[in-house]
Amino acid sequence: MKLTPFEHEVMEAFWASEAEAPLSIREVHERLTVKKPLAYTTVQTIVSRLEGKGALRRVRKVGNAHLFQSTVTRRSAQRRLVDDFLGLLGGTRPLMLHLVETGKLSLDDLRAIESAVKKRKR
Repeated sequence: MKLTPFEHEVMEAFWASEAEAPLSIREVHERLTVKKPLAYTTVQTIVSRLEGKGALRRVRKVGNAHLFQSTVTRRSAQRRLVDDFLGLLGGTRPLMLHLVETGKLSLDDLRAIESAVKKRKR
């Protein structure tokens, strides 16, 4: 599933909650408005879209508030994002070359990558 940048930000609120505990829309709204002012209804709309995409599910109702929980892990969402990004670039080579050319990839990073590749081949 593809997440928009704002949907990803909303999902971060769920992933950052203790033991991925269920959250109400109000709790998500409070966490997000620390960074920038947002209307409650905007957060409500995004949570509803995420539920429709299957990224969130309602787990119970407390009073008038529905509690939602993530059905997608941060890791799986990150993998999808990276895979989409690499698809846009045409693979890993352009990314690696860019990182080397800009000095953002160190020799230690390359050694760690080489080690991971060797482990994967085993």
